Amino acid sequence: MKRVSLIIFIGLILLPLTALAQSVSDYLILQNINSYKLETRQKVIGGFIGGPRTFDGASVIAPTGHFYVDHNDKTYEAYYEGGNSLNSITVQITQHAGGDSDRWILHELDANFRNYYGNPGNSYVMRQINGNFIMAVRSGGGKYQWLSGNKVTQIAYTDLQLTKPEPLEVIQAYLAKHPSTLSQMTSADIRTNNNISKWIKDEMERRLWLCDKWNAQFQSGKVTQDDLLQALVKSMTVFLNYRQKYFNVSATEDIRALEGYWENNDNVSIQAKLSSYKAWWMANKAGAINL
Repeated sequence: MKRVSLIIFIGLILLPLTALAQSVSDYLILQNINSYKLETRQKVIGGFIGGPRTFDGASVIAPTGHFYVDHNDKTYEAYYEGGNSLNSITVQITQHAGGDSDRWILHELDANFRNYYGNPGNSYVMRQINGNFIMAVRSGGGKYQWLSGNKVTQIAYTDLQLTKPEPLEVIQAYLAKHPSTLSQMTSADIRTNNNISKWIKDEMERRLWLCDKWNAQFQSGKVTQDDLLQALVKSMTVFLNYRQKYFNVSATEDIRALEGYWENNDNVSIQAKLSSYKAWWMANKAGAINL
């Protein structure tokens, strides 16, 4: 009886670890990839360091203002070392919820390769690898990103002199595991006026949409008014800067007013401004912009 109880006890302990390992292996390649060696966990005083890990958050597209309040994104991360020049490769796979909060996920992924005002960076290229289309940039190293359904993959490494070979073995292995669902597009396509104009208008639309998302969460009691006002003013400021640059409507006075309302915790006035911007956008978004 004691032996059976011990087996059951050990099983209860190991079950969560096994389930976690299976979950991680669904996203990460937990073995060496040819000459690239998977960094493993190492025991040190006080715990462990290194090795594959998971954490909450959108990671790759978080800096774009990706809306996260109504769902949990989960990121899986691993490091590989090796190759002919001892590259250190970081791989991140983020599982997104796939709901309304991921409406702009492709746009947000694309934002990582554009400047503040939506123009593609000089090093931004579209690559085709084994029939998969991915976004890439080589500047101070390399960064490769793509969507696989509602999963975001990023593979990155640092190489300030650009003398190290690309980690194509790692990229190919992860494309086999998470095939890209990006549509066919060339580097020239992303630099056409139509593409740039569409991205800019989508960003203005998204900023107003973000305001609506934050308002909805505030009304349901899930965010504080402080968090709400900070988010609203941030997105409205981007909208106003874009409107000034591409529609020739001065933003200075409005931005100054919004900052004052925020400082005075004046949600009523901020909401009134938001309503006026949404009305203006409905009347003008079909118009041509000044690139």
